[in-house]
Amino acid sequence: MDATWITAYRTGAATALAARYLARPDSSVAGILACGVQGRTNLAALATLFPLRKVYAYDLCRESQDLYVREMSERLGLEIVGVDEPRQAVAPADLVVTSGPILKDPAPTIERDWLREGAFGSAVDYDSYWSGPALAQMDRIATDDHAQFRYVKGTGYFQKTPDPYADLGELVSGRKPGRQSASERTLAMNLGLALDDIAVAPEVLRRAKEMDLGTWLPL
Repeated sequence: MDATWITAYRTGAATALAARYLARPDSSVAGILACGVQGRTNLAALATLFPLRKVYAYDLCRESQDLYVREMSERLGLEIVGVDEPRQAVAPADLVVTSGPILKDPAPTIERDWLREGAFGSAVDYDSYWSGPALAQMDRIATDDHAQFRYVKGTGYFQKTPDPYADLGELVSGRKPGRQSASERTLAMNLGLALDDIAVAPEVLRRAKEMDLGTWLPL
């Protein structure tokens, strides 16, 4: 089966799972920075959980941005607006997803106060889009796995990122609280777990068998 496809959708699902615990349930405006595969799967996942009515999209490549607006508007039936500056996608949003290139020494775009009170962010690109002051302003930062976060931080990433207070397992199991007030700024910084792909693959196989889809390959 297509592991690239599974990874793309699993990553979007991880954002939506984190948002279930860290975002306001009434979140209705999304901001997408970087209009590639992850910009698509993350928005699709969020649209299944939240009453989205408007999306602001930004990409350095205007052609990619315009294509995203056309395709995702038709696919999700949402009003999606392309913007000229990153802040125009972040400032009005309840849910913000950044999925640009992952860089060890980034030149961050999002500054302090861009993410408004009560909003949720998902940094799919590690901390590449988020400045130190913006990260320091977060009331809660969660990740998908503490040990992996510590390991990656030890290799030189996350130089200005505070340590997460919880991982996804702790949030789902109730061992750590999610959002505690409507005014909190929250952020998910999921690094991606191959274990999640392995967990998703059997379900893909089960559904394929039920629907009589797929082709047996000689190996």
